[in-house]
Amino acid sequence: MKIIRHLTPTGPAYAALQPDGSARAITGELFGDFAVTDRVVTPGKLLAPLAPVFIPCIGLNYKRHAAESNSPPPPHPVLFVKNPASVQNPGDPIELPVKLPSTSVDYECELAVVIGRRCKNVSRADALDYVLGYTCANDVSARDWQRTAGGGQWCRGKTFDTFCPLGPVLVTRDEIPNPNALRIRTLLHGPTMQDWNTDDMIFAVPA
Repeated sequence: MKIIRHLTPTGPAYAALQPDGSARAITGELFGDFAVTDRVVTPGKLLAPLAPVFIPCIGLNYKRHAAESNSPPPPHPVLFVKNPASVQNPGDPIELPVKLPSTSVDYECELAVVIGRRCKNVSRADALDYVLGYTCANDVSARDWQRTAGGGQWCRGKTFDTFCPLGPVLVTRDEIPNPNALRIRTLLHGPTMQDWNTDDMIFAVPA
């Protein structure tokens, strides 16, 4: 199922995209019990497909990216977090920081794994059972604040407002049986800037 989150006169709402291009309203709680209705809706402004409360990330997780950064493949996942306030809607502008200006804002196309229910200490064998689905993310990064100006703290360069565009679609897990064989591209005003595949990840899903 392909799910979108859009703006209606009464607030954000979810809808399921159909093969014919139409959208049907979703009732219930996306991270609980929900159902796709027969009511056809005309989507309003597209929003990020979810409003996460926690965004853990793994850095240097592609062999190619590590090589481009002149960094050896890490022996353990390099963990950092992005501020939920950095989430931006698909198609909305990425705002360059003003008070802490940057001259090297960069893009990073990423696969975002959406956890669908509360969990802790889950085994690797059972991990995918807790995944609701997947979406696209742009790990926008101010390289100068990430590497030097912020004292080497990655979060300083990666959590500015609007630095985490998500979406536009959340694809449920049943439609992507193997998340480790997905093509991911970044386009900048038309030209393709990044063209990667998740089969290049150092730590796969699940890690």
